[in-house]
Amino acid sequence: MLDSGVRILDFDSSVCIQDKLIYKYAPEVINLKDLASHARLYMSAKTSANISQRIKGSPKNRITFIGSGDFHHISSNLINQFNESFSVVVFDFHPDWDIFPPRKGCGSWVSEILKNKNIKKIVLIGVSSNDISTLNIQSANLSSLNNDRVEIYPYQHAPSHVYFRKVPENNSLDVKKGLLRSRISWQEIKNKKIDEFILKIIKRLPTKQVYVSLDKDCLRRDFALTNWEEGLLSLDELILSLKLIKSNLDIIGMDITGEYSKVLIQSKLKGLISRLDHPKEIRNFKIPEIQINQINETTNLKILQAIL
Repeated sequence: MLDSGVRILDFDSSVCIQDKLIYKYAPEVINLKDLASHARLYMSAKTSANISQRIKGSPKNRITFIGSGDFHHISSNLINQFNESFSVVVFDFHPDWDIFPPRKGCGSWVSEILKNKNIKKIVLIGVSSNDISTLNIQSANLSSLNNDRVEIYPYQHAPSHVYFRKVPENNSLDVKKGLLRSRISWQEIKNKKIDEFILKIIKRLPTKQVYVSLDKDCLRRDFALTNWEEGLLSLDELILSLKLIKSNLDIIGMDITGEYSKVLIQSKLKGLISRLDHPKEIRNFKIPEIQINQINETTNLKILQAIL
């Protein structure tokens, strides 16, 4: 069961400066700033092992804040601590299921945890980015759709086309197969009753135990300002979804990313990748960082209130 405590893996100070959250929940803080540059966007096996060693001994069942979505792949370190059978529910604007290296990266960590045989199903909710568009879906982990091991529910997305690759039948999408390409029509959340939609997903999970991973970039900009694109979910829709998960399942652990932090990277190669990968509009924020922090903190407090 989910512990009542809160934990911060402090890579970028983005949560530790949220004074109201710190005062109300007195979270455990694990200082990992010395690894931030090595871990941001992607990390080596050595860095991953170092992180796992340094969080070892801290209660794994807590709600864990990780900071910017640039560190979302640290979720894999947290998830792989569990030995029982469980499902994973991910709220994210991106699918994070790329099949190309780096394996331990914020764009591929979902593919990475599929190696864990204890995970019976992964459900991605709110994914609506260009990562599932025709251009980018060619490098997606489509084989994970087999036997509904992974289900993906965009908030809103046009149909996508896949060339020269097999798209398995899957409960979360409709596939029209052609000679050289397949057309995927997504089951969108938009215009559906969110409570009925989430309950339908919950009832199909093969386990009672669930781990929840939340990247706040799934939310509209009114509720979260992150290092990535703006999502489409409202905060009310997210809170309702989390409450339904809490009341119908046993949450064994949860992590939250999607803060905003300045990108500080030592490696020139990773710095270049960061500039190419991050959306340009993030650099054009005309909002003081203190206000960005207040928006994100308000959302964090509402999420914690709903879960704890």
